[in-house]
Amino acid sequence: MKILIVDDEEMIRNVLREYVEFEGNEAFESEDGMQAVKLCRENDYDLILMDVMMPHLDGFSAVKEIKKIKDIPVIMLSARGEEYDKLFAFEIGVDDYVTKPFSPKEVMARINAVTKRHAARTPKNGVLKFEGLEIDMAGRNVYVDGVKAELTPKEYELLFYLVRNKGIALTREKLLYDVWGFDFYGDDRTVDTHIKMLRGNLKEYRKFIVTLRGLGYKFEE
Repeated sequence: MKILIVDDEEMIRNVLREYVEFEGNEAFESEDGMQAVKLCRENDYDLILMDVMMPHLDGFSAVKEIKKIKDIPVIMLSARGEEYDKLFAFEIGVDDYVTKPFSPKEVMARINAVTKRHAARTPKNGVLKFEGLEIDMAGRNVYVDGVKAELTPKEYELLFYLVRNKGIALTREKLLYDVWGFDFYGDDRTVDTHIKMLRGNLKEYRKFIVTLRGLGYKFEE
């Protein structure tokens, strides 16, 4: 795997590089968020380890910019362990959040878990059409009657997950685990809120997302 390590502390970058390369991966470095965005525009990476507090461009802002152009799993590394920061990170599409100080071995375990989870939910199909709803899973684009829908990273993941499991009843707990991750700091209302926003963006094709009272949701033609 190609892993981009983004941190303004050289010592932390060196430690992470040592462990990343020891596991047989390629390590690349960036010392600030702005440089990280530039590198992601020019190169492809399998995963990003992203610090939050950095000069020029903070980690949260860098992730939002990167998610606009590429679907790369991100693990945040931060000394800020408040619930608000974690919730905000997951909302913008971060896959995991590790609080400093951390164990490099734990970070490697989380890298393996995130990459497996990301591979399992990465769309492998081409373009799917449901009446006027067109879903380009490989290109991460959704069109409603020919007009591109502007979805958040989590709305994309949620829709793709529902479509890949078309016709299957999915509990809120299942959706939280598979779309947000096993250690997400939130509750069932997170799923309901995102379903509401997603339905709003799908307009009349919201009908394909069926509510299962007392259970969860499913995508059904």
